[in-house]
Amino acid sequence: MAIPTTADEVRRLDRDHVLHSWSAQAHINPLPIKSASGASFSDYDGNTWLDFASQLVNSNIGHQHPKVVQAIKDQAEKLCFVAPAFANDARSELARLIAERAPGDLNKVFFTNGGAEANENAIRMARVHTGKQKILSAYRSYHGATHTAITATGDPRRWASDNSSTGIVHFFGPYAYRSAFGAKNEAEELERSLGHLEQLVMLEGPGTIAGILLETIVGTNGVLLPPDGYLAGVREICDKYGIMLIADEVMVGFGRVGEWFAINNWGVTPDLLTFAKGVNSGYVPLGGVVMSKAIADTFEDRPFPGGLTYSGHPLACAAGVASIEVFEEEKILEHVKDLGERVLRPRLDKMAVDHPSIGEIRGKGLFFALELVTNRETHEPLVVFNASGADAEPMTKLLAACKERGVWPFTHFNRLHIAPPLVISEEELVRGLDVIDEALKVADEYYTG
Repeated sequence: MAIPTTADEVRRLDRDHVLHSWSAQAHINPLPIKSASGASFSDYDGNTWLDFASQLVNSNIGHQHPKVVQAIKDQAEKLCFVAPAFANDARSELARLIAERAPGDLNKVFFTNGGAEANENAIRMARVHTGKQKILSAYRSYHGATHTAITATGDPRRWASDNSSTGIVHFFGPYAYRSAFGAKNEAEELERSLGHLEQLVMLEGPGTIAGILLETIVGTNGVLLPPDGYLAGVREICDKYGIMLIADEVMVGFGRVGEWFAINNWGVTPDLLTFAKGVNSGYVPLGGVVMSKAIADTFEDRPFPGGLTYSGHPLACAAGVASIEVFEEEKILEHVKDLGERVLRPRLDKMAVDHPSIGEIRGKGLFFALELVTNRETHEPLVVFNASGADAEPMTKLLAACKERGVWPFTHFNRLHIAPPLVISEEELVRGLDVIDEALKVADEYYTG
């Protein structure tokens, strides 16, 4: 049977046989995509969009990079698959490359198929290593859709699946713009958020807590950068009470903010670090956990109680090796830092002056969020929390205005995120920002402040 060749065929088969994630199936009409290249993708009618979402903030190396595609071809001709119980050259080399770039003594890698599995296994490692059960994780977080990962998640996607049986306790992380602590500035937010976390540790019992799981930079839930000193403060709390620090770098690892791992910006070493997405830009599914020597040593004479058929899949690892080589050869980390500070941040700052609907701009590298409001004084969001249907109309119209002009951004609740492929050119970035600048007039129409 032939692969469908027209948009109508693709759409019909999709409608008949595919169940899409996070969606009421009767209310969606997925766009059939035919091709992609660099920072853009195209449909069957020849329409092309700048990918300002990097799909799901994972196409860091861009679409169809020839070196990565060739690496997959070469690996497929040599060895498509071997069980994880065997050693494999691509897996071994990628583990070495990742360990060399990870902070501190994180030197051993357990490979998974994606970010949710990475977080599941990092939690398992923390629990086995410490002999304790509870995991503290933040509200306004996303850690994946598998059983424990979705319970650890701190946004509304958790609600339908949360059975409260996995030992997860949520806390408030720092978010000065909408402070849960009544903080008037970032310094107060830092002090009060750390105080809140330590108080929660004491109330839950340090002897019951295996780990604190947090996104180094909160991704989907707002591009929330931790105040300077916050991650170091969490590290101190973990050290004080014998708790493992788990850094979820699934979205912000591998160059998204101009470092191999975002936590390197703050000079903090976690006990466990999870990754996926940008490790090979999703060319073949891949994720993993990098762990400290102490945690790795736990499993020297004691079996690790977990495993995956496709752990360290040769095709995925070959793509990862090639991707890291491309990062080095094309100086992508330097490119991200340059574009982020020289082009993106100044332009967004100007937009904030020109558009009253922009309440705050947050970000680093090529990862920013525009917090959209109807009133700057009260911080009233453009759409309500967990907006859908009619409540989400302003953001729906804003998104449509961007797409009509050839840019496909990422939105979540009242925020518009800017996260293009890291290989985007300056001309493409400026062109996309011009579109967003124009489209924001839609949001301004709802401003009442």
